[in-house]
Amino acid sequence: MRENCVDDNKTGAHLRRSLGLWDLILYGIIVIQPTAPMSVYGVLSKHGRGHVVTTILIAMVAMLFTAISYGRMARAYPSAGSAFTYVGQEINPTLGYVTGWSMAMDYMLNPMICIIWIGQQCHVLAPPIPYWGWAVLFALLFTWLNILGIRTSARINAGLAAGMGVVIAIFFVAAARYIFHLPHDGAAFFLRPFYDPQTFQVKAVLGGTSIAVLTYIGFDGISTLSEEAKNPRRNILLATVFTCVIIGLLSAVEVYAAQLLWPASQPVDETTAFVFAAGRAWGPLFAIVGFTLLVANFGSGMGAQLGAARLLFGMGRSGALPKSFFGAVDSKHRVPRNNVIFVGAVALLGALVLNWAESPELHAFDLGAQMLNFGALIAFMGVNLAALMRYWVRAERRTWTNLVPPVIGFLVCFVLWINLSWPAKIAGMVWMAAGIAFGAWKTHWFRSDLVSFELPPEDAAEPSEAAINSVES
Repeated sequence: MRENCVDDNKTGAHLRRSLGLWDLILYGIIVIQPTAPMSVYGVLSKHGRGHVVTTILIAMVAMLFTAISYGRMARAYPSAGSAFTYVGQEINPTLGYVTGWSMAMDYMLNPMICIIWIGQQCHVLAPPIPYWGWAVLFALLFTWLNILGIRTSARINAGLAAGMGVVIAIFFVAAARYIFHLPHDGAAFFLRPFYDPQTFQVKAVLGGTSIAVLTYIGFDGISTLSEEAKNPRRNILLATVFTCVIIGLLSAVEVYAAQLLWPASQPVDETTAFVFAAGRAWGPLFAIVGFTLLVANFGSGMGAQLGAARLLFGMGRSGALPKSFFGAVDSKHRVPRNNVIFVGAVALLGALVLNWAESPELHAFDLGAQMLNFGALIAFMGVNLAALMRYWVRAERRTWTNLVPPVIGFLVCFVLWINLSWPAKIAGMVWMAAGIAFGAWKTHWFRSDLVSFELPPEDAAEPSEAAINSVES
């Protein structure tokens, strides 16, 4: 789930700096969700040929280097917190627009895949109601709540995260009891989720890793709290990295237990694979985990729809999109109502179309997740390049610590991007082509700037080189 705080720049008000390092880490964990790999577990198992743990850990490495770049760029622009701004300021405004357009794809597909997952899960639990009925219900519910301006508070989010933590702990206990009573073939049984010589293929693992990135989507949201963080130049970077590590290790343990409970050789529905594995460990967990994931995806879908609406509002206000529609705010509820309805309609249409067009080879949730990662990985590559430009190409003193993370982050994200499925890449390229065509039309083939970026305030200027070295040491 992603939550974007909107500050009214016209008031000149400043947010209170009250969030410490652990507050930021908790926020990151809540946004990503401690149950993040459970919904996509079946898809990862299919594409990675059973090597779900391996795909999660490789994706964690990729996200760690990208997290470093995000943290460093948040230090340079502590009030911006957006790949849209980073790329536009450090590389080129037009490329910044392209990055923003890819982010729009990322944000808008997030509520769509949540609707797909919830609709299919509810259809499994209550077959008399068709999938499309559940999809329409939840799309309308997301839109209605967001138009009313209802937002989940930090306390409620923390309570949900704690509840999920309890369910995860119960799952671990039940899984351990079940697994240690299973007959097995020694150490190979416990190592097979990491490496199975009978099914391992590099291309398959890379394809699975391209989807496993979805587990970490949302970590970049920590950078949006720069104005509320204590010592943001240090803590935003550390919190982003620590959040990726914590989520990565927790996710790896969760899917490792699930793979031991339900080996990849045993067929199961992609959408509900983790729920069936949990139910095998202890019968009541089928319903408990299923309900927990419904709650998690409901919160994530509603928050993602509002986040997408806010992103479109920012692009509309800056002139990147038609301002009269996308830059409008409802006077009563103070939300970008047009954008909320637009995102809800697109999410519902996409959820219905993908479910109608799915085939045994490509599941609707699978394709939606890969399309989301298409946009996210482009944004991640852009942030890594922006960090490289600022801290290496233009730096007065060049060090390998400023060169290696963005280069590795970019290369790994690029490899994962090219390993997405062709249907996802084709759909993503159509989306990007539409955005570029609109930008070219509006600027007469980019003869003028498409957007105007707001520079950080004077008190947010880049610290001295000595201060940077002191923080990083």
